[in-house]
Amino acid sequence: MKSIMETDRLILRQMEWSDLNDLKEMLFDPRVMYAYEHNFTEEDAKVWLERQLNRYEQFGFGLWAMVEKKSGEMVGQAGITWQECEGEKVLEIGYLLKYRHWHKGYASEAAIACRNYAFSVLNAEWICSIIKEDNFASQQVAKRVGMKPEKEFMATYYNGPVKHLLYSVRREEI
Repeated sequence: MKSIMETDRLILRQMEWSDLNDLKEMLFDPRVMYAYEHNFTEEDAKVWLERQLNRYEQFGFGLWAMVEKKSGEMVGQAGITWQECEGEKVLEIGYLLKYRHWHKGYASEAAIACRNYAFSVLNAEWICSIIKEDNFASQQVAKRVGMKPEKEFMATYYNGPVKHLLYSVRREEI
């Protein structure tokens, strides 16, 4: 398993097929996945993981396993992906944690590391997070990363168009 970066409490590394059960713990939990408004299946989880493996190959980055150093447990995933925003490709920081690891600061810690990686390694000029309008916890994480709301737009994932906010930060703002 290839480690990408470390923070005080976390290791972010490429996911592999042995992470599927940890991934399913997140994807199958409606509390974690409420923003997606979709019940994930076994096949959905495999497609999700395969997408990350393909992103590593194609771009050199994607959503990485977020592993707690102390326990060695995969507590979530965080990383950088190309996403669509009103017909434009944007570089996005995404994060998802197992429910039992919410409210420990892991999302903010990993997202800040991803922001720094985007600016220093990928040489990005700006990075964003696309967040469902009622996902206030993720909006707080984006603010801790230094992001500000830039615009509202409609995004379509599984169940039709839903209002989202684009949070972003530019390199010179950090």
